[in-house]
Amino acid sequence: MAHAEQFDRPNYVGSQSCGNCHDQAMQDWQKSHHAQAWTEPSEKTVVGAFDGRSFSHQGMTTRFRRKDGQYIIETDDIPGGKRQFPVVGVGGIAPLQQYIVETEPGRMQSFDVVWDVEQERWYHLYPDQELVPEDGLHWSGPYKNWNARCAECHATGFEKNYDPKRDLYQSTQVETGVGCEACHGPAQAHVEWAEAGTSLAKGKWSGVNGIGLLVNLNLTDDGQSAVRRYLAGTTQPLSRLTDTEVQIQQCASCHSRREPFEGGNPLPGTPFHDAYRLSILRPGLYHADGQILDEVYVYGSFLQSKMYANGVTCSNCHDPHTAQLKAEGNAVCTQCHSPAGNPDFPSLTAKEYDHPSHTFHLADTAGSECKSCHMIERNYMGVDGRRDHSFRVPRPDLSLETRAPNACNDCHDDQSARWAAGKIADWFPDSSRREERHFSQTFAAARTDLRSQRESLIMLAEYDQLPGIVRATALDMLLPIADPGLATRADPMLSDPDPLVRVSAIALQRGAPEVERSARLAGLLEDPVKAVRIAAARGFLGMRIAYLPPRINENLGKAMGDWQSSLKSKADFPEAQMVLAGIGLTTRRMEIALSAFGEAVDMDPQLTQAWSMMVRIHSAMGNRQAALETVNSALEANPDDVPLNLMRADLGG
Repeated sequence: MAHAEQFDRPNYVGSQSCGNCHDQAMQDWQKSHHAQAWTEPSEKTVVGAFDGRSFSHQGMTTRFRRKDGQYIIETDDIPGGKRQFPVVGVGGIAPLQQYIVETEPGRMQSFDVVWDVEQERWYHLYPDQELVPEDGLHWSGPYKNWNARCAECHATGFEKNYDPKRDLYQSTQVETGVGCEACHGPAQAHVEWAEAGTSLAKGKWSGVNGIGLLVNLNLTDDGQSAVRRYLAGTTQPLSRLTDTEVQIQQCASCHSRREPFEGGNPLPGTPFHDAYRLSILRPGLYHADGQILDEVYVYGSFLQSKMYANGVTCSNCHDPHTAQLKAEGNAVCTQCHSPAGNPDFPSLTAKEYDHPSHTFHLADTAGSECKSCHMIERNYMGVDGRRDHSFRVPRPDLSLETRAPNACNDCHDDQSARWAAGKIADWFPDSSRREERHFSQTFAAARTDLRSQRESLIMLAEYDQLPGIVRATALDMLLPIADPGLATRADPMLSDPDPLVRVSAIALQRGAPEVERSARLAGLLEDPVKAVRIAAARGFLGMRIAYLPPRINENLGKAMGDWQSSLKSKADFPEAQMVLAGIGLTTRRMEIALSAFGEAVDMDPQLTQAWSMMVRIHSAMGNRQAALETVNSALEANPDDVPLNLMRADLGG
């Protein structure tokens, strides 16, 4: 018999093992978008027309056909000229389907011409972009690499396994598609528990709960002990966590815009902020009021909502196995928003919501649908409508000041925001909301004149009744003008319950003198949340400290190790190479900086800032010839870039 220490963590067993006991859940899951998130090409999975038809874009022609039982993409749109690629993977099922090809052994790329399932046509995801094959954003480039950018959220038990020395992927996954164990965790111990019909043998498995799972999404068994590790990742009390937070963070691992810390799926049950750094409400991603702009998915929006603050979780609205809404139309909302209310959410006013007296639109029209007013929809990938999950009240009055969109003018696009604001004022004359200042007013003003909003931003960050993601964003916006005064104001937020706030407060300490900064950040090097520890390690970068007490020095080494491991896992990301180059500059290790900048431009030749820094470093080191060769290479990829042309002129080239 094997020794107990050989059974550290349970292994994955595959979704089909679950159907023996969970038949209905299995049937529901098999028809879901999760199950079909990534499949192998076959008659059952491919819906696109591989019948010889062609598609042309920006002078490039692609033909889709069948050959010897394979699905073939033949295209001019590839470095080196026309090539044929067998389809090796199918991404998604509706409303579009994307196809994955292997451009080199192990390197999978998601092709940019995709199939519109509803309209039954081929179309290009980025019709307005002129992406030449040498561009980093081209479908064959690093930003469209399936191994690095997509597979983690389309597979179960995925490991990227990138070798930077050989520039080679040897990726593996337990299962293509989002299987049962992608959410519930590897189930070997759970199967043993189910088959034995008795409690698990003590000491055989590490980290599992009473039924043999690493994460218990129902939290009916050992709920409080299973959830305590999430306490550092949320402002919510334990009683709420046992109902919602574990599930929300598990869903958020894919349904969020974030930076990963690992090279593959974190083990299910890993708290979100131990595996990712969440993108906050930055320009280009979100409007000034926090509405979705770019493809940010759901988590960042949901954190802004009153629903999140009051204990609503994903499965209150979505069936976790079908991945569909639990009811049709407004019925999903009237589970709670009704005269009967819902005892699970006692703070909600019980009244009639699904009625013209509230909607001010005729019943059974688009304007009477809850989602039309409270969940604006935006299209991504051309045809994929996604809804904002901040569940905000329409504020056309704010649109007049912030230029953020509003739900009223989404439908009434022939009218002005002023007209819509007047309608709202007529319908709700006693509302006090219009008299209260909204954070978007400060954010919008700060985006054009940061210094004028200095005090307003720090006050937003200090106001702990706002969502943590809003407060963290306010701190983040202040970084360009960080100074000792702002660092001191942010000091109390270094111990804020929300890790998003702690991370942004750490960054603002760059404005403090080094002695004060190191004293403030030392304790955060052993914060229970990895995102915070990494932020603290970054805060120490470049400090000229002669001596640190042994414990702090040890913690700094561990936190730096977390950061370095995170960057290593993203060695195939141009943006990670830019961070490594920045570290080299900060620590005055110019060869490391040059190497990382060089890796970045190899992956993405359009990174003109990297080229410029390489030229400056060579010049500063007295190597004019290397500087001239670098700027010439840069201009081959970016011939119209003005700063690079000026650099070459300065070098006499």
